[in-house]
Amino acid sequence: MSKLKTKSSAKKRFRLTASGLVKMGKAGRRHGMRKRTNEMLRDSRGSAIMAKPDAKRVKDYYLHG
Repeated sequence: MSKLKTKSSAKKRFRLTASGLVKMGKAGRRHGMRKRTNEMLRDSRGSAIMAKPDAKRVKDYYLHG
């Protein structure tokens, strides 16, 4: 059986940490900034660690290793 390819869309959206957690960018920063509160914009800076149930799904399906 041949090797499984990593999904290209996942490659661009997620990164794995050294301990195996999934890092992701936060949502809500692409457009429509005027309607968002300053607090929301501050909170959505940087990256975040994905919740365990979602991370399991991402690792199993997208990031085949």
